[in-house]
Amino acid sequence: MIDVLLESDRLLIRPFQLGDEQAMFELNSNPIVQKYTGDTLIKSFEQAKDTLHNIVFKDYEKHGYGRLAVIYKPDNKLIGFTGFKYLPETGGDSDLGYRFLPEYWGKGIATESSIMSLKYGFEKLNLKKIIGFTEIENEASTNVLLKMGFKTTKIDFYPGEENDPNKRPIQWLELTKEDYEK
Repeated sequence: MIDVLLESDRLLIRPFQLGDEQAMFELNSNPIVQKYTGDTLIKSFEQAKDTLHNIVFKDYEKHGYGRLAVIYKPDNKLIGFTGFKYLPETGGDSDLGYRFLPEYWGKGIATESSIMSLKYGFEKLNLKKIIGFTEIENEASTNVLLKMGFKTTKIDFYPGEENDPNKRPIQWLELTKEDYEK
C-alpha cells in the first residue's frame, strides 16, 4: 500500500483500501458517471472488487502511486477518485484523472481535489509532466484542467483505439512541472 493522505476542509484523499468495493461499484456502474470516460460500465460487485484488487492495488505496488479515494467529509462518504495513473501506452506518462458521483458535481470538488493531486504529483512524486484526457464534449472536465494550467496539445485517438469504430478522438492536455511552478 502507498502512504499518502491529503486533506482540506471538505475532502480527505487517501489510497483505496479493502472495504471500498461497494463505493467502487456505485461509482463505476453509474452510466451518468461513465458517460465521458471511455470505460465499460461495471455490472457487478465482483467486477468492482476485481478492479480494485487487480488494477488499483496493482498500480500502487508496481508504480508507487495510482488513483486515490476521495471522501467528502461533511457526508463521511467515498464519492469518487482523483490522482494519477501510469500509462505505458503513452510512453510512461502519468494521467491526472478524477471521477465523482453526480450529486457531488458542480461543487468545485474536481478542482479542489486536482489542486491537491497536482501538488502531490509534482512535489512528492517529483513528476516532470502530467497529462489529462477529456472527451471533446466534456466541457466541465476540460475546464477543470484548463483552470489548473493544462494546455491542449492535440486532438487524437487514445493509443490502440484508432481503428475502433466505437471510439472518437479525444483532447490531450498536459502540464509540465516548470509551468506548474510559475
